[in-house]
Amino acid sequence: MNASWQDFLGASGARIDQGLVMDFGDARTELLAARDATIVSPLTHLAMLEVSGADATGFLHQQLTSDVKHLTSEAVQHSAWCSAKGRMLASFLVVRVGPDYQLQLSADLLPAIARRLQMFVLRSKVRITDQTGGREIIGLSGAQAAAALQGAGLPVPAGALTASAFATGVVICLDSQRFQIVVAGDAAPAVWQHLLAHARPAGTRAWQWLEIDAGVPLISEQTKEEFVPQMAGFEQLGAVSFHKGCYPGQEIVARTQYLGKVKRHLYRAHSSAPMAAGNAIYSPENPQRPCGMVANAAPAPAGGYDALAIVQEGFVDAGDLEVAAPGGPRVDLVRVSR
Repeated sequence: MNASWQDFLGASGARIDQGLVMDFGDARTELLAARDATIVSPLTHLAMLEVSGADATGFLHQQLTSDVKHLTSEAVQHSAWCSAKGRMLASFLVVRVGPDYQLQLSADLLPAIARRLQMFVLRSKVRITDQTGGREIIGLSGAQAAAALQGAGLPVPAGALTASAFATGVVICLDSQRFQIVVAGDAAPAVWQHLLAHARPAGTRAWQWLEIDAGVPLISEQTKEEFVPQMAGFEQLGAVSFHKGCYPGQEIVARTQYLGKVKRHLYRAHSSAPMAAGNAIYSPENPQRPCGMVANAAPAPAGGYDALAIVQEGFVDAGDLEVAAPGGPRVDLVRVSR
């Protein structure tokens, strides 16, 4: 988030804490609007790398878990980058814009991931560019989202996981009611003002709740190297190809799939107490060792906190799980299915 965008949001009523837009003055009502109405939100928890150059497609295809070679222009896919042990270092939303690729990831991971990716470029004709400050990401969600895009003079992509470019950026369709606008930093305030004709401003936490509701995990600093992609349901998002060649961790990811060794799965979680990414989940049956971990969490519109959590399935049925510490607050789980 560049300084001018932050100043603009602050002047528009945003309450900003350590770079995260907490709310626009009424967090509770904003959460309810995220559930029931149409909101526009600055996605300051996300950052973006641009990967370009003649060898960009082959480079990403050899590094990421998804089938980048078959990603057509103005198409979008979920993906991940794994360690040699098959554990996710980062999760991405990959957007192809012409010959180039935009990789969205958790902002707290960007510096380390950019450096590590650069190590693998070697002699390839690939440029990896940090877009922090140059482009801003705006979330738009709700029944009037498409109308808001049209009212702002922005294109409406053809369907889920497609994108449409415009003069200063690109619109991404995540599903029938959720969109992102990736826009040049100096054009972001004008786009924001136009969208307000159909949408209520809401803090980033409201958008994070929408992502939890959609069942889409985001790997962050607190959860890097904790999960094999299938534990987080990434194969169901189309983020893992089992038909392409080698990439870091590919052997372990494939073995996990074909031998059916996934014992931890993705659940929607709810607790009356606050939850945060990286919080451990415990069972009274075995309080010495966690049986799961929170991947993402946000305040819930109905009260309490909602989360996505990866939990060992053998402990779920008892229904007596606790979050953060043995004997901690109760957490209720529902398996994420697609």
